[in-house]
Amino acid sequence: MIEIKKGIFISEDELVFKFSRSSGPGGQNVNKVNTRVTLFFDVPNCGSLSDIQKQRILKRLATRANKNNVIRVVSQRHRTQKANRVAAIERLQQLLTEALKTKPVRKKTKIPTSAKLRRLEEKKRRSLLKRQRAKKFFDEDIAD
Repeated sequence: MIEIKKGIFISEDELVFKFSRSSGPGGQNVNKVNTRVTLFFDVPNCGSLSDIQKQRILKRLATRANKNNVIRVVSQRHRTQKANRVAAIERLQQLLTEALKTKPVRKKTKIPTSAKLRRLEEKKRRSLLKRQRAKKFFDEDIAD
């Protein structure tokens, strides 16, 4: 069992592993041993997740899911199949944990009056500065 969040577990039976040759480290074994691990997780057919959780996962991990809503995680960092398998499971666990986090609801706040006044004063200052730089303003000062 893989713990995703407190009280949410996924059975390893729901994960499908595919092994292939890795392009990473491996020395002489690189062309002989299938150390690369591709993990497939079928979200719609997962029995331990609610429909809301499945929707949230598919929405947030849409780039990793194919048209059948199967999430794919690849690991080829390590030299052994076992280490890559563990790394792929850990990565899936991280992805699902992040996807299931609920974002806090934003509380509306009122802009303080002092901040509004500061902004308006700064606008007036900038406006005056730009008017002083203009040729028209300069000509009026000479005429006076």
